[in-house]
Amino acid sequence: MFSNIKTSKANKEVVTLLTNKLALGSENIIARIALAYSVAEGAKLDIKNIADAGGKEYSEKVLFGDYTDFYIALISLHYGIYASDRDISRYIKLHLDHGLELLANEFKNNHNTTGFEFIANRIDQGLVPIGL
Repeated sequence: MFSNIKTSKANKEVVTLLTNKLALGSENIIARIALAYSVAEGAKLDIKNIADAGGKEYSEKVLFGDYTDFYIALISLHYGIYASDRDISRYIKLHLDHGLELLANEFKNNHNTTGFEFIANRIDQGLVPIGL
């Protein structure tokens, strides 16, 4: 699999800023949300466009906790690849960086939204299409 993943240098500060602004827990929580948010947006990112690795470093255990298999499956299903694919860590990094950029843009002009409100709104938006 992989041992460590690093955000881009530009996203190192974004992780800290979002962690402080949203108050949802430690930096790895923001990283998990960013990764899932990027995949949920539906973008298929090009592995050739991978950013530098000069930012925040996460071990597999810190980034995913006990849910590594879930996140690997999320990426695998999104790209139609096997969980053992040699590029799985690159796809994770791509979506981690992309998700952090999306979140930074989301909160750039949305100064008063809390982390809880953001999560609740996203859950609500996800439930509406399925009729709940």
